[in-house]
Amino acid sequence: MKIEIYTDGACSGNPGPGGWACILKCGDITKDFSGFVPDTTNNRMELLAVIRGLEQVKRPTEITIYSDSSYVVNAVNQNWLTNWQRNGWRTSGKQDVKNRDLWEELITLNTQHNPKYVWVKGHSTNELNNKCDFLAAEEIKKNR
Repeated sequence: MKIEIYTDGACSGNPGPGGWACILKCGDITKDFSGFVPDTTNNRMELLAVIRGLEQVKRPTEITIYSDSSYVVNAVNQNWLTNWQRNGWRTSGKQDVKNRDLWEELITLNTQHNPKYVWVKGHSTNELNNKCDFLAAEEIKKNR
């Protein structure tokens, strides 16, 4: 069994009200999940979308996560997370890492599931990523 997880986050005002969405795809079956946070940032919503997607997976399986967030994908694929932890949760520029609480959740989930992260261009031809963008934006609209 292989699972694909498509994710996106949105924020009005940044900071401001935010929405996140993820779509899990296994074969021909897809399930949509989305949510709202009243005061947040876009990067937090991007992270939360990935976290909520991984939380839906109950058994070990092959997972690929598709995200248009360079912030998320690069942090995992370019070992930023490892470096941040080694540096006491400080960036190479000696700044505190933002969103540490969510990064720590993601590290735990990554350890459990060992997903592959793939960056996709936002607002382009990736139909499920575009749908996540729509769902995240709708969460903001319906909760205003």
